[in-house]
Amino acid sequence: MSAFFKYFSLVMFLVFLWAAYVQLNDPDATSWVAIYLVAAAGSLLFFLGKLRYWLALVLGIAYLAGAFIYWPETYEGVRFGEMEMANMNIERGRESLGLGITALLFLILGWRIRRGS
Repeated sequence: MSAFFKYFSLVMFLVFLWAAYVQLNDPDATSWVAIYLVAAAGSLLFFLGKLRYWLALVLGIAYLAGAFIYWPETYEGVRFGEMEMANMNIERGRESLGLGITALLFLILGWRIRRGS
């Protein structure tokens, strides 16, 4: 495993912990905190060299499926600077984007594991 991906996964571990923390004020906080804590755990496992290929693949596919499920009926952007929920479409857009980024990360980490570097 290259040093870049190893330390990138450590950074993502911290980012996912932060993402779980900021979800605490959400109406459905339990679900989102769990989603991001699982991502944090997977990132930490990769950093420690213990993430298995099949788990990275399962996580990547699951987060990708979640991104499609949460995609809003009408896309209105994501508005990153706003902390309050402007409307449900924007909130679902943010949620979908977060899941998509997480899916991409785990698919890349899985590829790195499979490649053996």
